Amino acid sequence: MKAVLAIAALSAGCGEQPAEPAQIAQGAQLYAQHCASCHGAKLEGQPNWRIRLPNGRLPAPPHDESGHTWHHPDRVLFGITKYGLVPPYAPPGHQSDMPAFGGKLSDAEIRRVLAYIESHWTSKDVLAARAEMTRNIKER
Repeated sequence: MKAVLAIAALSAGCGEQPAEPAQIAQGAQLYAQHCASCHGAKLEGQPNWRIRLPNGRLPAPPHDESGHTWHHPDRVLFGITKYGLVPPYAPPGHQSDMPAFGGKLSDAEIRRVLAYIESHWTSKDVLAARAEMTRNIKER
């Protein structure tokens, strides 16, 4: 129930309908199938995700509250998931192992994965920061 309320709080500020529990459950299945191998079964990311690998790329970050995913607006998270970590979501020439999932997942499936990830952002501080970010985006 706490996760559903968190999603409702996040989505309410975006003008979107809150994700239903069934959509979050579908997102969990899709996450396990397509994302967990890099970002972790518990959204924990890869070890030392802030330290570049010998090839210059960064390991996959966590999607739980310990990472930076929640710092990004929903539209950016959607774009990164659909198109990969390429411009305008990264600087030109940026090297990343994050693939584009637009050819594997529908837009609705991407939204379900993101709803699943967002359902883990439940702390008061993260929810308040996300709400403020959403307000700031709307004011632009």
